[in-house]
Amino acid sequence: MAYWLFKYILLGPLLQLLGRPKVEGLHHVPSTGPAILASNHLAVMDSFYLPLVVRRRITFLAKSEYFTGTGIKGWWSRWFFTAVGQVPIDRTNADAAQAALQTAQRLLGEGKLMGMYPEGTRSPDGRLYKGKTGLARLALETGVPVIPVAMIGTNVVNPPGTSMLRFGKVTVRFGKPMDFSRFEGMAGNRFIERAVADEVIYELMGLSGQEYVDVYAATVKNRDDGSNVQGPDDEATRIPETAAG
Repeated sequence: MAYWLFKYILLGPLLQLLGRPKVEGLHHVPSTGPAILASNHLAVMDSFYLPLVVRRRITFLAKSEYFTGTGIKGWWSRWFFTAVGQVPIDRTNADAAQAALQTAQRLLGEGKLMGMYPEGTRSPDGRLYKGKTGLARLALETGVPVIPVAMIGTNVVNPPGTSMLRFGKVTVRFGKPMDFSRFEGMAGNRFIERAVADEVIYELMGLSGQEYVDVYAATVKNRDDGSNVQGPDDEATRIPETAAG
């Protein structure tokens, strides 16, 4: 109930006014049954504009920190992310990543439409970054179609690093469903999973027109803030970050 309240009454009209969203290829999203919407990730508002333009409810996996805060702010965050269709996951280690994968499999088994960001986190500079293989493993293990989605202009409406919203022009462009049935039974093969992840990113590059960078976005962010830089495969099999990643 709260999901539709936010979509059509509380947030939807404001987002329509600010971004004047244009939708292309919406017919590629199935009206029923499980599927993965694999989107590039420019801004926090990606997780709001995507549900705004899709008739079906979209479920995202969100980092558990959004659900564990204390006080009024923590209560509001927990209520809000639950209301808008987020499911909490722990992403701290390999065991947590496997649990997240199982949660995603369960949700798809229930026929849900899932939103995921293959890059794993928001782009630090508007370019398209290397995809994590968590989405690839999920697609291979479940056999559901992957629908590439290009979010364009959300970083103008919601500039990275700020909570400010501005007027802009948002385009949400859906590509043809991607079928990976030719790799049936090959989930767990890291070379196949890498090939699938790269194929999804290649489709996103064509849909979005973004320049591609062959490193993980998280690695670039860690360099910029002085954190320890992870090795090339440290997070490769984690479920991609969603919600306000």
